[in-house]
Amino acid sequence: MENLFSNAQRAQVLTEALPHIKRYTGKIVVVKYGGNAMINEHLKEQVMEDIVLLWLIGVKIVLVHGGGPEISELMDRLGKKPEFVDGLRVTDKETVDIVQMVLAGKVNKTLVNLLEMKGGKAMGISGMDGRLIEAKVKNEKLGYVGEITKIHIQPVVDLLEKGYIPVISTVGCDREGNTYNINGDTAAAYIAGALESERLIMMTDIAGLLRDKNDPSTLIPQVTVSQAEQLQKEGVISGGMIPKVDCCIEALHKGVKHVVIMDGRVPHSILMELLTDEGAGTMVSGD
Repeated sequence: MENLFSNAQRAQVLTEALPHIKRYTGKIVVVKYGGNAMINEHLKEQVMEDIVLLWLIGVKIVLVHGGGPEISELMDRLGKKPEFVDGLRVTDKETVDIVQMVLAGKVNKTLVNLLEMKGGKAMGISGMDGRLIEAKVKNEKLGYVGEITKIHIQPVVDLLEKGYIPVISTVGCDREGNTYNINGDTAAAYIAGALESERLIMMTDIAGLLRDKNDPSTLIPQVTVSQAEQLQKEGVISGGMIPKVDCCIEALHKGVKHVVIMDGRVPHSILMELLTDEGAGTMVSGD
């Protein structure tokens, strides 16, 4: 197949990316990489390539990941039926052990390994390491689902200063030694806030905020906090998008400059967001 890009066009693309590269070099960008955007192995590799590329041009990338589908899969294999209340996994003592095994073990180390294979320097930690994510019981009927009480961000800062890409699994703990399953979006918002990051990128399995949820062409490219609150009242933001948008607003209140909700299934969407004028997905910013 004939090469679609001439060398001159390639050079042009790089030159157009230059102001964006300058803007993000040395800045912190937190990427929340979630359950459903992680299922396709080929896409997962592309996302890791994009993260390594950004790291190589000097962006301080922090990767916060979930792993809901993998948790459900292991529960199935162990003959345990996943239960959800208001989108949150009911987590008894046995389930929280499974969550810790899957998130802090298998998923975390697989992502670290992939980043290393692509030429990055990554270090995997969980929210329990250095008490990064301290939590308490969110709701008795959910069991060991945690509400974040404090973020001890120093371990992440140390890794960034040493030139690593921190890869964080969202398992928390309390002073009594209990382990908690923490919602990945909430954890990403709190971590990005504690780092006062330039951007928080929420990778999901939809294009962003849509006026009509069945029509991707109705993407809303940009909203402010008050517009987002209005869209919730109008019912445009509904269902599973409500907690996601609430996390975006939480992150902005905590000091993040901009939050972007984007489709993690689109190849190179992170690069499109950070290194082109058009961006990708929906950007949520303060008023």
